[in-house]
Amino acid sequence: MTAIWRVDSEIFQKNVQQVKNGQPLMAVVKNNAYNYGLSFAVEQFWEAGIRCFSTTSLSEAVKIRQLSPTATIFLMNPSRDFETLRKYDIHMTLPSLSFYYENKAALSGVKVHLEYENLLHRSGFKTLDEMLEVLEDHQANTKSKMIITGLWTHFGYADEFDVSDYEDERAAWIEIVDTLLKQGYQFEMIHAQNSASFMREGQIFSHHTHARVGIALYGSRPYSSLSRTSISQALTVQANVIQVRTVQAGQHCGYSFAYTAEKDNTKLAVVDIGYGDGVLRTRAQHDVLIHQKRYPIRALMMSHMFVEIDDNVQPQDVVTLYNEDLRIDDYTFKGVGANSEQLSALNLDSLTKEYQ
Repeated sequence: MTAIWRVDSEIFQKNVQQVKNGQPLMAVVKNNAYNYGLSFAVEQFWEAGIRCFSTTSLSEAVKIRQLSPTATIFLMNPSRDFETLRKYDIHMTLPSLSFYYENKAALSGVKVHLEYENLLHRSGFKTLDEMLEVLEDHQANTKSKMIITGLWTHFGYADEFDVSDYEDERAAWIEIVDTLLKQGYQFEMIHAQNSASFMREGQIFSHHTHARVGIALYGSRPYSSLSRTSISQALTVQANVIQVRTVQAGQHCGYSFAYTAEKDNTKLAVVDIGYGDGVLRTRAQHDVLIHQKRYPIRALMMSHMFVEIDDNVQPQDVVTLYNEDLRIDDYTFKGVGANSEQLSALNLDSLTKEYQ
C-alpha cells in the first residue's frame, strides 16, 4: 500500500472560478504550482479564462510557454539569462536601480516590470525617485533598450488585521501608481494584490490590470476570518493502516521514546506515511480521520506514524490527513505552518499522485 495525494479536478476548477469571480487574474504557479503540478494548474487556469502566469523560476517560465504559447508569463525573480527571456517572450521583474545600470545594454529587447520594494523589503526599487530615474533614463536612451511593460509590488502584510501595515503599504503603492500615471507614464500591466489583498478588497485596484493570486486558487484561505465557503479545497492526502499493535502501560513506541503508552492494552495503528513523505511534525500534533472519526497521532517517523485507535480500526483502513474537513488552511491557523509550507513539504516522489 502507498499513501496517496489526490486532487478532484472538478472541485479545483469550481474553486478557481469562484475565487476569480470575473476579475482579471495573474495565476501564481511557482514551485510546481504549489505542488499541484505545473501542467495541471496551467491547464485548469487556462480553462478558467486566466491568460497570465507568474513564477520565480526561469525553467518553469519556459515550461509554461511550452504549455501555453500565447500566455503572458511574468518572472518574479531577476535573471541574467536575457537570451532565454527574449527567446520565450518572458516578462521579468526589474529589481533595483543597480541591476538596471549593470545590465542596461544586455537587457535590450527584454520586457520588464518595475518593482517597488514596499514594506516587504525583499526586492525592488526603494523609492519613487529611483523608479523615475530609470524611466527618465530609459526615455532618453536612443540605443537598443529594454521594453518597460509593467509595474508591480508585493504586499507582505495583507493577511494581518491587528496592525496598520497593510494599509500603509497599500497607500504607499497607490501613491506610486497614481504619480507615475499622472506624469504620463503608461504600463501594459500593473499588478500588486496577492490572495489576501484580493480577497479583502473583493476586486482589483483602480488602474490595475490584474490581481496576482496564488494560494487562494489552490484552495486555501489566506486569513482565518475569511468564510470557509468562499474557498474550497480539492486536495486529499490519505494513507493506510498497515498493522495494529497493542502495547501496555509504560511501553515506549517509536524512536527515542517518541511515545509512551499511558494505559494497558493501548491500540496503535501503524500508518504508512511519515515526515519523509512531507508530514510536518507540527501537523503530527493534530488528529487524523479514520471512518469519519478523529484519532490522535502519537508518534511520527520517516515513513510511518503511530495513531492511537479503538476496536473500530483494522489493517487496510484508510487514514485521511487532509481533505475538505481537515483543510490545509485549518492547520495553518492552528500554527502548523503556512499554507504554502504544508503544500511544499509534501513529497510527491514518495506519494502516489492522482487527478480525478
